[in-house]
Amino acid sequence: AHEWGHAMHSHLANRQQNFLNAQYPIFLAEVASTVNERLLIEDAIGKAKSDDERLFYLNEALESLRGTFFRQAMFAAFEHDIHERLAAGEALTGADFSRLYLALVRRYLGQDAGVVDIADAYGIEWAYIPHFYYNFYVYQYATSIAAASLLADNIARGGDDKRKAYLDLLAAGGSDNSYRLLKQVGVDLATPAPYRSLIQRMDRLLDEMETIVARRGL
Repeated sequence: AHEWGHAMHSHLANRQQNFLNAQYPIFLAEVASTVNERLLIEDAIGKAKSDDERLFYLNEALESLRGTFFRQAMFAAFEHDIHERLAAGEALTGADFSRLYLALVRRYLGQDAGVVDIADAYGIEWAYIPHFYYNFYVYQYATSIAAASLLADNIARGGDDKRKAYLDLLAAGGSDNSYRLLKQVGVDLATPAPYRSLIQRMDRLLDEMETIVARRGL
């Protein structure tokens, strides 16, 4: 579903735009892929034939949001912190990276609040994440999935006009600034709406999982 979203995006943009404008940035690319994921998982949840199957799909949906929104935002915070320190002339060693990363993971996952205990060994995880060795872009995964969440909400609630607006967005490729293209279809990433849409969906998924677990007495 994820890769087919990219394929749809490329196909529609190549049909509608010239060679240069058909090329779209990551900022938009991950919108198409994650909208497709969302539509597929919602269909699977709706067609689940048992509590076990439904729990599986609900967990898959929640885990996707955790990995693409919550975790990527944490990655972006780590990158921002270390780049700011380096720009200020601070020398950082591998041990410094591990110390800063571990503190961030513990804060994000709520160790001080008693939610989970993060072992010291997790501090080295930064070294295994290839995105940290590329240009600064991991934040785009979080913004893209937030945009995708609101777009999928609009598609689910709307009629043919909402679906057409979404397909027109894909067909636009990279013909305009990504922010403006999204705003034209009702997704303004400078407002809280897309991010609230995603958080509300996470709450709904978790509520449904807890309802099933409580009903089964687990």
